[in-house]
Amino acid sequence: MTELGILEPLAVKAQTYKTAVETAILLLRIDDIVSGHKKKGDKGGEEQMGGPGFIFDGDKYKRQVSLELNPGLNPSIPLPPGVGLLHVRALGANDTLHFFLSSLGAPTLMLVHTNSSSSSVKLDWPLFLSGNTSGGLRVVPESSVQYSSALVFSRVWEYDDVNNTADPQNAPPSSFLPPYELQNFTWQDLGPTLNHTTNTAQLCGGDGGSSFSNGSFCLQISAFGSGGRDPSWPRLLHTANSSQLRVWLAGVTARSNFSRFFLELQTVSQSNVQSRVGIVRSIDDEYTLYIPDVSVWKPVAYRSPTPSLEDATPCRHHDPRALAQPPASRLVRAYFRDGGRTSSLNVTFGLAGDPYYNATNYLSWTVLVGMGPPIDSFSTVVIVIMAVGLGTPLLLILVGGVCLCVRKKRVESVGYEPIN
Repeated sequence: MTELGILEPLAVKAQTYKTAVETAILLLRIDDIVSGHKKKGDKGGEEQMGGPGFIFDGDKYKRQVSLELNPGLNPSIPLPPGVGLLHVRALGANDTLHFFLSSLGAPTLMLVHTNSSSSSVKLDWPLFLSGNTSGGLRVVPESSVQYSSALVFSRVWEYDDVNNTADPQNAPPSSFLPPYELQNFTWQDLGPTLNHTTNTAQLCGGDGGSSFSNGSFCLQISAFGSGGRDPSWPRLLHTANSSQLRVWLAGVTARSNFSRFFLELQTVSQSNVQSRVGIVRSIDDEYTLYIPDVSVWKPVAYRSPTPSLEDATPCRHHDPRALAQPPASRLVRAYFRDGGRTSSLNVTFGLAGDPYYNATNYLSWTVLVGMGPPIDSFSTVVIVIMAVGLGTPLLLILVGGVCLCVRKKRVESVGYEPIN
């Protein structure tokens, strides 16, 4: 066989096929690049609605996105300093997503999904500002509401990690410093940060103490009219059915030379099922964590304002636990009349041996809020390239094998003459 030159060509073709497979795997990233270029030209208010139905279908399903600050507020009603309510309306063909970002009490992002394209928000501002009773915020018609959930940022914890374990769950109680209660923070005005072109807004605040004299805790919301990936790391995959929150702690003076921070979150929903954290694996074998129908995130945070792989640090979560009391959020209190089902979840940052917070004085984390985790898929461009890249070597191997078999037959015929 070797003398006939069969093994060498087949080995070469096998190597060619292996190279093509490796190339095809690398081509999975083309979806990121293509979607990134598409997003640069997106205009939320100019999105065309896609086909009927509420579906996760990559870039095909689109929504018309609009932002409104303090909906229905009468100019005669003065707002306390830093208090604001952002309403993001994402209109589909036959349904609507209403996102609310509130700085009254603990900062909260709430989602209300309706099966009507004409649902609207009714806000009783005096009742909403009082915070004593529910019913201050309604989405009407109430019969159109399919699902409601909220993500509340309740506390920022700081602990003295002298042993450099990055494990607050097993840290001694004496290592924990008094937490920062976000419901007591003073927030900057949302208005100047509103961008109707990129559909973004930013909420920053501090507790007025010395630690936050030159620092802040910020949340930036980004609403999407179509599917794609965010251009900044961790490049979360999103659809038109989700909004993104980027959370960061910047310039805060640590109260210890060995300080690390972690977030305490609370989720609220109308579901009777206890919250849990699941894992979704994408095509490129990266994995994404999610709380069903509430939030989605990748287990990574960044220690730089301009995220890069070099600045990445892992983050971990603790299993959600049920709470008897609703969170300290005026938005939750105003909308969820029965209080909803509340769970608490901690998200910690860093691993043993990682630099402490004061190495860069910066820490960021990104999370999606929407209706379930986005489904990764191939674009038409990648499918065509993979078909050509994988099909051509297979065809060469097939044709080469046939030719070699025919050649072998001919050699055998010449080598053995019939005996007369």
